[in-house]
Amino acid sequence: MSSWRRRERAARPRVDTGGAVAIAGATGFVGRALAAALADRRRVIGLARHPPHPAPEAGVEWRRCDLFSLLQCEAALQGVEQAVYLVHSMLPSAHLTQGAFQDFDLICADNFARAAAQAGVRQIVYLGGLIPDDPALSVHLRSRLEVEQTLASRGVPVTALRASIIIGSGGSSYRMFRALLERVPLIPCPPCSRNFTEPIALDDVLALLSHCLEHPAAQSRSWDIGSGDVMTYRALLERTAGLLGLRRRFFSVPLSGTFWFRSWLGLVTGAPQALAAPLAESIRHSMVCRDRRLQQAAGVPGIPFETAVRAALARGRLGRGPHPLRHAPWRELYRYDVRSVQRLDLPPGRTARWAAEQYGAFLGRRFRWLLRAEVDASRSVRFRLAGLRLCLVELTFAKDRSQSDSRQVFYITGGALVRRAPRASGRPRLEFRQVLGGRVLLVAIHDYRPALPWPLYSLTQAGIHRRAMLAFGRYLAGLQPPGE
Repeated sequence: MSSWRRRERAARPRVDTGGAVAIAGATGFVGRALAAALADRRRVIGLARHPPHPAPEAGVEWRRCDLFSLLQCEAALQGVEQAVYLVHSMLPSAHLTQGAFQDFDLICADNFARAAAQAGVRQIVYLGGLIPDDPALSVHLRSRLEVEQTLASRGVPVTALRASIIIGSGGSSYRMFRALLERVPLIPCPPCSRNFTEPIALDDVLALLSHCLEHPAAQSRSWDIGSGDVMTYRALLERTAGLLGLRRRFFSVPLSGTFWFRSWLGLVTGAPQALAAPLAESIRHSMVCRDRRLQQAAGVPGIPFETAVRAALARGRLGRGPHPLRHAPWRELYRYDVRSVQRLDLPPGRTARWAAEQYGAFLGRRFRWLLRAEVDASRSVRFRLAGLRLCLVELTFAKDRSQSDSRQVFYITGGALVRRAPRASGRPRLEFRQVLGGRVLLVAIHDYRPALPWPLYSLTQAGIHRRAMLAFGRYLAGLQPPGE
């Protein structure tokens, strides 16, 4: 074992539950390494939307789990003692995605939290981002904080590790800045490059995740983790260039904001804009640990930056082809599938059930010249063309999946606008759910495949749905609050 992996453990005894630990995001950069590290002493269950075949890590049991499906989450977490959550939803999960990545993240985290509570999971360990003392957080960091809060909202204790850049050959941030150095001789440095970061080595992250599993907490708690090696983002690039043996010119540019920088960064590194933009936006914050008490208790002082980079470099240089995530499997597996998530404000005292009941009435009013909404005794809804019997969309209320007022589900079971075809994921459905303490309503369509030709759908029905959801939010806000 390499010297930087040898850890001096704290004096208190190790507590190993011996039960199964599930890793959500087990096919990712950190997930693969954690599964391999735990497999020799724990029963490890890797959760993936499409489990790898053959399995790359020996001793890992794989279960299929699409985190957008609560049903699959519940099945995947059966018999699990502890769970590790390593998922971020910045890349598309369907042929057409409507909505922001932070809302996709919320649905996945809420499904995982609900399923963990139902399965009796004792602890969730979450790897998120360092949260600076700044009320105007970037969208990326605000999303990481929302995920942390959502995972802890269903009663299962959550131990959250908050990190800045993770130094390892497969990490998204590390891969982007290394590709930048290898491909560009002149590197512009905007004012935000003077902000500070405290990177951490992958080996340290693995040691701390393992420590949290070995010493489960009874209550939710967050911890900052880092190497203790604080530097500016510009210094990080300069020091890495030196370790790469590259002569690079860095020059300051007075352009504020991150729009031009993230566009340029995606272009030169080959990373998808859906990934590059949120990460680049977070550079406007300094991301430094406030304290590292967990590392002191765990006996993980932090690998020096140069040592961590040399270890990552030893795994080989990057190729010059396009970023591998540009060829993500969703492009073929979910061809012509639609996922749409809209975030709306939920009036105080109202529930997702109440919002779902208002939906049919709203569409009937908004499109009264076009639609008729018929609601039967079972709360199923059929939308018909005005003056005709032609059913455009049929929504069948899923009573068995809507037992909580905080989540209501309708399966999309028929209609002229629905294509009946086998799907790689799950049943097409419309759901209403409340999150973040009941303040936010998410209205989501999953695994829907339109009957219209794809170009026509993209130009008409997709845009109409987006505008209708915005109008629905205004409609809900204008209704009388309860008790008035």
